[in-house]
Amino acid sequence: MTVNVALIGAGSVGQRHASNLQRLGVRITSVTDAQPAAAERLARGLDAPAFTDPDTALDRTEADAVYVCVPPFAHGPGERAALARNLPLFVEKPVGLGRETAEEIGVLVGAAGVITGTGYHWRCMDAMDHARNLLAEAPALLASGYWLDKRPPVPWWGRVDRSGGQVVEQLTHILDTARFLLGEVVEVYAAGVRGATAADTLPADGEPDDVDDATAATMRFASGAVATLAATSVLAAKHRAALHTVSPGLYLELSEAGLSSFDGTSRMDLACGEDPRVAVDREFIQAVRGERENTRAPYAEALRSHRLGCAIAESARTGLPVKLPEERSAAPGAAP
Repeated sequence: MTVNVALIGAGSVGQRHASNLQRLGVRITSVTDAQPAAAERLARGLDAPAFTDPDTALDRTEADAVYVCVPPFAHGPGERAALARNLPLFVEKPVGLGRETAEEIGVLVGAAGVITGTGYHWRCMDAMDHARNLLAEAPALLASGYWLDKRPPVPWWGRVDRSGGQVVEQLTHILDTARFLLGEVVEVYAAGVRGATAADTLPADGEPDDVDDATAATMRFASGAVATLAATSVLAAKHRAALHTVSPGLYLELSEAGLSSFDGTSRMDLACGEDPRVAVDREFIQAVRGERENTRAPYAEALRSHRLGCAIAESARTGLPVKLPEERSAAPGAAP
C-alpha cells in the first residue's frame, strides 16, 4: 500500500520528513507553506504541486495522511484542515506556541479518533524501553535534564511570541522523555535570565530577542521523584541534550546517542540503532497502513508534554511555582 501524504511546512524539518518518507516508499502529493517560494522549491524536487493554504491543498490533491511541520506560531490551520477530513495526522513538536491552540487541536483529535503521531522521536530510540524496564525495577528518585545549545539560525526562534522560548521549543524533548520514564509532573518552579545575547545578533527586522538565555527549573513528580533542568542557547555549538536518572543502586544517562547505565559494579552502554527521526516516521506510516495499532508519541501525549513546558515557561516568567493537574498518561508505553 502506497501512502499519500500532504506535507504542510517546507522548512528544514519538513524537508527532513519528506526525505524520510520517500525512503519509506511514501508519496508526497502536495507541499503547503505560507511562503510560496519555499513551497514551490520543495514541491519541485518531490514532483508535487505547491500551495499556500492547507484546505486548498487537501481539496485539490489526494491524501491518506497529513504532516504538519510548521514553527510553533503557525500551528492550527493545518491540523484543523486534516481533522475536518478525518485524516491521520502527524504534528511536529512543539504542538503549539502556548496552550490555547494545542488544547483546541487536542479536543478535535479526540473527536476525530484518527491515528496521530508527533515529533517526539526520543520515544522511538532503541534504548528507551530498556531504560523504562530498568526504572520499573529501580524507580528513580532524582533526575537531571539538560539542553545546552546554540541559538538556532531561524529568525523567529528568538521571539517568545513566535517560538515560545527554549523550554517550549527545545527542552520539550527532555520533558517528554522525563514524563515517559518517570510519570507525570505535579509541580514546577523555574527561573530564567536574559541579557547574554550580543547586540550584533539582532535579526534583520531589528527586533531584539526576548527569550531567556538560560533557564533553570525543578520538577516534582506524582511518584515523589524530583528533577532539575538546565537549558541555554548561548553556546557556540550544541554541547549536551540528555536526561540522567538516579535510583537506589542505579544511574542512567539517556541521550540521542543511546543509554548508559551503572549499577556500582559494571557499566553498560547501549548505542542507538535506527535513527529515531526515521523511526518516528516509520511507526506513523505503519499505523496509517494498519500494521500497528498506534504510535509511541500520539498527540495526547505530546499535549501533556507541551502543558508541562508551558508551565515551566509560566513559572520562569512569573517567578512563582506552578501546579499541574494530576493526570495519568493515556499511552506512555510502546504500541504493539
